[in-house]
Amino acid sequence: MDEVFTVFKASQHCNVSPKTIINWIDAGHIKAYRTPGGHRRINRRDLENFMRKQGIPIPETEIEEDGRKKILVVDDDPIIVESIVQALEEDEHDYEVISAADGFEAGLQVNHFKPNLLILDIMMPDIKGYEVCQKIKANKETCDTRIIVLSAYLDEEKFKQMKDNGADACFSKPLPLPQLKEEVARLLSTG
Repeated sequence: MDEVFTVFKASQHCNVSPKTIINWIDAGHIKAYRTPGGHRRINRRDLENFMRKQGIPIPETEIEEDGRKKILVVDDDPIIVESIVQALEEDEHDYEVISAADGFEAGLQVNHFKPNLLILDIMMPDIKGYEVCQKIKANKETCDTRIIVLSAYLDEEKFKQMKDNGADACFSKPLPLPQLKEEVARLLSTG
């Protein structure tokens, strides 16, 4: 079985930035595929063939992958999910990011994937944002999970209500990705 690299791991392997790897993939220089969640993945063999052709030295030592922070993005809008996932996957922190499109899938992923941080759209048809926050914070297995709430219709009162129910941060849509990335880094470095 061929080893598969994330964009971040491939960037470490080539000693370039994650953005450079994405540019090489988009330009067709490196073969890659996308997971159902929209993440780019590269087979080690394809990456090393490209590196040999380009004269990029292949490292002898393996890259440690343990200790990566896990993030679950829950939103029923695939464009929003893709932009958040891409922004976080390109981040230098090498997050492991997966997504869920509804409340049921999100519940399963919280239990199996055990994310360190949840980015949650509270305006989805089958999600009651307050209940989700309460359930996660009330369960001793998931009470340390950080929660960032997203909504197109948030006012100060709703923000306060979400925070009272366990949300660590709230963002209005359209989403300010740079601020979201900063908040994710801040919450995960204190968690």
